[in-house]
Amino acid sequence: MNDRVKRLRQESFEAPVRLSEERAVLMTEFYEQNEGKLSVPMMRAGAFKYLCEKKTVYIGEGELVVGERGPYPKGVSTYPELTCHSEEDLRILNSRAKTPYLVSDESIEAYREKVIPYWRGKSMRDRLFDGLSEEWQNAYESGLFTEFMEQRAPGHTTLDGKFYTKGILEFKKDIAARIEEETDEAKLEELKAMDVACDAVII
Repeated sequence: MNDRVKRLRQESFEAPVRLSEERAVLMTEFYEQNEGKLSVPMMRAGAFKYLCEKKTVYIGEGELVVGERGPYPKGVSTYPELTCHSEEDLRILNSRAKTPYLVSDESIEAYREKVIPYWRGKSMRDRLFDGLSEEWQNAYESGLFTEFMEQRAPGHTTLDGKFYTKGILEFKKDIAARIEEETDEAKLEELKAMDVACDAVII
C-alpha cells in the first residue's frame, strides 16, 4: 500500500459519520417552487436534475476514484420526500451510543425553519401511513415490525446490463423516438421525465 492510499484509508477511518441537510434543503426548494406546476414524473425528474445542478461535489486531495453521498466524506443525505425527520429524531441520531450520526446545530435549524414546515404531512411515509388501518398503526407503534424506507434511501440498484453498454445520449435518442410515436399523455409525461433524468445523470 503506497503512502497516498495509506493516508486516504486513514482519513476514511477517522472521518465521523455526519448528517448533511444539503439534499433535504435542495429538494424542499425545488418542490416549493414547482408544487402544482408539474406532473409527478416531471416533478421527480426535475428535482433530481436540480439536485445534480446545485449539490456540492466533493473531490478529496489525492483521490483517483471520487464520489461522496453528501458534500463531505461520510456525509449522509436525508430524503424528506420519503420520510421527514423531526428535531427529536435528529437529536437522537446525534446522541445515541451506537452508530451515531453527528448532527450540527445548522442542520437542525435548516430542518426546523425550512424542511419540516414544508414536508410534514406531504412525505410519502405520511401519506401512506394516513391510509393504513388503526390495527396496522397499533401494531407498528408497538414495535411489532419496522418500515424499511424510514431507514434507507431508494435506488440501491444500477439497472441492468444495458446501463454498462449504452451511453446516456443513446438512451436519450431511444426516448426521443418513443416520444415521437406515443399518444398516451401519461406515458408521454413519463418519457419526458426520463429524458430530464438523463440530463441530470450527464450533469
